[in-house]
Amino acid sequence: MYEAKHQALLSPAAFVRRLLGHFAAVLGLLVGSLAMGMAGYRLLEGLPWIDAFLNAAMLLGGMGPVDPPHSWGGKLFAGMYALYAGLVFILSAAILFTPVLHRVIQHFHLDPKGTGR
Repeated sequence: MYEAKHQALLSPAAFVRRLLGHFAAVLGLLVGSLAMGMAGYRLLEGLPWIDAFLNAAMLLGGMGPVDPPHSWGGKLFAGMYALYAGLVFILSAAILFTPVLHRVIQHFHLDPKGTGR
């Protein structure tokens, strides 16, 4: 997926395409996670869709739920979803920053004379 340390840096256009691909992957992860959270709040707590969206979005954003769960299943779901949301945050940051960090590290491995290694 990424070029080896002895290969040249990607062109700026190719690098932007790589960043957009990573952004699309994170967007898909967030949309799927939000849908899962909304379904859980809707099914287990009986919240209207808009309130389920608000609670799931707040948890994914790190703020916490707006409506505290009342049922045993809802409380269990909210706790598990909160743990999941924390992992999604870390994973999203890693997916977004990986191409940038790879490019910075690869820059230090380039031969300054351009003659290869």
